[in-house]
Amino acid sequence: MGRDAARRRGALRLIPASAIIAVGRGRGSEEQALFDRYAARLRPPPRLVEIAEAHGTPAEAKRREASAILAAVPEGAVLVALDLGGVEETTEAFARRLTRWRDAGKTVAFAIGGAEGLDAAVLARAQHVLAFGRATWPHLLVRAMLAEQLFRADSLLRGHPYHRAGRP
Repeated sequence: MGRDAARRRGALRLIPASAIIAVGRGRGSEEQALFDRYAARLRPPPRLVEIAEAHGTPAEAKRREASAILAAVPEGAVLVALDLGGVEETTEAFARRLTRWRDAGKTVAFAIGGAEGLDAAVLARAQHVLAFGRATWPHLLVRAMLAEQLFRADSLLRGHPYHRAGRP
C-alpha cells in the first residue's frame, strides 16, 4: 500500500499521541459533546484528564491547579499551555509543529487552566504557549476548539479536504 493510501486509511499516525489536561468538569455539557465528537475522529484519540477546580484566593487556586496539572503531564511529554498570552499560529503552522514532535517520538500534553488561568509554574514548564486569539474563551469551549484543531491538523496532514487551504 502506498503512503498516500495508508494515510487515507489511517495506517500512519500523523499527529502525536496527546493528553489534554483541563481544569473543570465537562460532564453532560454541549461543549463536552462537541469535544467528544472531534476527539473520536482522531487515532489515537486524545486522553482527557480533568482536574478539579481549586478553591481559595485566585493565587491559591492557580497554585493548587498547577500542582495537579503538572502531576498529570506524562513523563517526557512536550507540554503546551493554552493561554491568552501565547503564540497565535495558523492551522498549517500548528500541524507542522505537531509533525516535528511526532517525528521526535514525543507525546504532547495540552494544559487548559481554570477560571483564573494557568499558574506561572505551568507556563514556565511549557515548551510552547498557544493562544486561540486574544479573546477570552470559556474553558469548556477551549477543549472543543483544541480537539477540532487537532482533527483539522490531522486532516491537513492526510490531505483530506476538511481543511480548506487558501481561505482567508
